[in-house]
Amino acid sequence: MDRQKLADFGLSIAEVGAALNVAFQGNDNAKFRVGDDDYNIKVSLDKFDRSKISNVENLSFINKQGQVILLKQFASVYQTTGPTKLERMNRIPAITVFSQALGRPVGSIGQDFQNALAKTTLPKGIEISYMGDLKNQAQSFSSLAIALLAAILFMYMVLVALYDSYADPFVIIFSIPMAIIGALLALALTMKSLTIFSILGIIVLIGLVGKNAILLVDRANQRKGKGESAHDAMMDAGRNRIRPILMTTSALVFGMLPIATSLDAGSEWKSGLAWAIIGGLISSMLLTLVLVPVIYVLIEVWKEKLLAFYRRLIQSVNKSLPAEE
Repeated sequence: MDRQKLADFGLSIAEVGAALNVAFQGNDNAKFRVGDDDYNIKVSLDKFDRSKISNVENLSFINKQGQVILLKQFASVYQTTGPTKLERMNRIPAITVFSQALGRPVGSIGQDFQNALAKTTLPKGIEISYMGDLKNQAQSFSSLAIALLAAILFMYMVLVALYDSYADPFVIIFSIPMAIIGALLALALTMKSLTIFSILGIIVLIGLVGKNAILLVDRANQRKGKGESAHDAMMDAGRNRIRPILMTTSALVFGMLPIATSLDAGSEWKSGLAWAIIGGLISSMLLTLVLVPVIYVLIEVWKEKLLAFYRRLIQSVNKSLPAEE
């Protein structure tokens, strides 16, 4: 537009823009009512009147003096490409590209975008921000990671208070990685993606899988209190606690199977949570029976060595002190 000519004809940018918007986009502010129903009335130019540049050039505008002014009298009309509307994000000009994930997880598609864009040099001043599901997923995963660490910390603190020891809860905490391994393996075998709900299942596992190690450590402490060695006490705990461990784990696994195998509408988000719990329970049951006894015996050996070292240190300090007269 030639702003000087526009002013000479007594028109403004706002008036011309509003008229062009009605001509091309239409105006549906008017309503038509039939009984209790309202229908929009859309007013716009016929497609024939806006299909050619020559037709667009002859669009007419009426100034305040009532004169009819044609568009070609104050503007050059030509065909080009450009955005249909101007967008801003945080007061910065922006272009938003929308897409939907089909057949693949959103996170995997987003990772492909990031890998491809990492090989591209963007012009100066251009930045890319991921919005929608990718943004929500990143925020949710960070929050769930904090929740996972907080759950482990709180579990350890509660066990320290109950056992009145820092070593025994440390043994129990070793069962958690075994559960996470099984949960991830179960998700991979069932072709389930790592979603918010499957991570929630892993968080739930922290409390569930700890009971296997608690059963073993509690029984071993009872036997050790009666004078048995750490090795014999843990062997006895394994023989006597294997049955309740199998019973509780089997009950939980079979209780989650209906959710894991459900094919109803909306069951896909629940099945990932269920498979994560099932895989974590099974792997924790199998691996905890091996790892926890080993860690328990090793810690007891280290405790004895540390106590012996402390005693030798005290004795050496006492010998170095001058004898009292």
